[in-house]
Amino acid sequence: MKHSKILSMLLLAAATLLTVTGCGSDDPDDTPSIPIQVGTPVITNVQYTSAEVSVTVNGDGITERGILYATTKGFEAQAAFKVISPTNNFKVNLSGLDEGTTYYVKAYALKGSEAVYSSEQSFTTLKQEPAPAPTGKLVGGDISLLTKYEEHGAIYSDKDGHNLKQKYGDNYLLKFFKEQGMNTMRVRLFVDPSRASTEAKGQGVCQDLEYVKALGKRIKDAGFQFMLDFHYSDTWADPEHQTVPYLFLSVNEPYLNYIYNYTKEALQALVAAGATPDLIQTGNEISFGMLWDGGRLYPKSSNDWSAYADTNWDNFSTALKNAGKACREVCPNAKIILHTEQIANASLLADFYQRAGQNGVDYDIIGLSYYPYYHGNLETMNATLTSLENKFSSKEIMIVETGYYHKYQPEDVKYNYSSYFPITETGQKNFAISLITILNANHPRVTGLFWWMMEANEYGLDWNTKRVTDGWYNASLFDNESGKALPALYELQNFK
Repeated sequence: MKHSKILSMLLLAAATLLTVTGCGSDDPDDTPSIPIQVGTPVITNVQYTSAEVSVTVNGDGITERGILYATTKGFEAQAAFKVISPTNNFKVNLSGLDEGTTYYVKAYALKGSEAVYSSEQSFTTLKQEPAPAPTGKLVGGDISLLTKYEEHGAIYSDKDGHNLKQKYGDNYLLKFFKEQGMNTMRVRLFVDPSRASTEAKGQGVCQDLEYVKALGKRIKDAGFQFMLDFHYSDTWADPEHQTVPYLFLSVNEPYLNYIYNYTKEALQALVAAGATPDLIQTGNEISFGMLWDGGRLYPKSSNDWSAYADTNWDNFSTALKNAGKACREVCPNAKIILHTEQIANASLLADFYQRAGQNGVDYDIIGLSYYPYYHGNLETMNATLTSLENKFSSKEIMIVETGYYHKYQPEDVKYNYSSYFPITETGQKNFAISLITILNANHPRVTGLFWWMMEANEYGLDWNTKRVTDGWYNASLFDNESGKALPALYELQNFK
């Protein structure tokens, strides 16, 4: 009995001990939660348009954390840009910033409706000193089909009907352009246009190296600067087509690298022929890359065209850097142009040139296409130019392609501004006047203006046997039905 009583007392004590110290430790409700703590943002690697921000966040139940930033001190969260992080210890890259601008940053963490913020920090992006505004501007046009029109017998005259060939003799059209105050001409170069489709050839694809050597020499001999437009394709290169040329695929070298060899050899041939370019476009309308698919660029998503996805930017940059290297080696005095056509989308355009700079692409000039019937009104152009001038103040800007119809505007144009600028000779002239007025008044960094295919003129040709293109281009600066120079041509000299 005595032993049984002692055992009962021991079991009771053990049970009491378990009650006090046992099961309760497994109840999560009894574990104290860690309060949210948001560390002070650490700002590093501040550049012209970017900076890095590192933050540590701790606490239980965090549903979102990240960075808020704005250009206003003491900003409200709802008025700021936001970058969300998936982890508590994070570093974010703030890109797309304006040069020479002070930004205010704070980190945050959310737990349901509860928000915790860090102290506010600030940094100022670097600013490149603007290059001196150029004293002389370049004006002219793309005359890539001039040789064909001359060979096929097109008849050109001035606005009063005086035959230009009779008036000026050899090289008559270039002499006429010179007299009208133009100083630079642009010519495109295809790798092997004999491989282009019949349709493309009927649109004017014919400019191989031999053709461009001869026309380039004439341009230089006439006292003009010469802008060379590499298409890096056997046919049209534009936002919808950037086909790798057959030659690039047939060599035993990656085509993103072979572009260096091709560019160098083409430039050496031009220099030897007396046709040294003064300006070189390493690609034509390359907003979505070139040498597809390896060098093809994409918007961030099908619903977000405000910036680019990262896809293929390394490949594209490699191609541009290789092309630019060849330009610097063979034509060290020439300026390199990166040519895009997204003037209607200022944010995407800014992202393009910012990424080009971040990837080490060497260039001098932002080149743009602007056709109002594709890209919107003059106000849109004006706003985009202002944005580019503010963000890339060390670069020149050129409108390397523009134009407007004087008759027979196609019905499928994206924008119809005929109520502002009628599709007449006067309407075309008034567009040219308005464009030049805006450029002269608002944009001192816009240093070049070029009218595309301004030489187009089928007058005097036998349409069945001697036509140069399979359809009239009625946005040129000559009338296909009379051969006369149009009033808009005489306005270009006012760009200065």
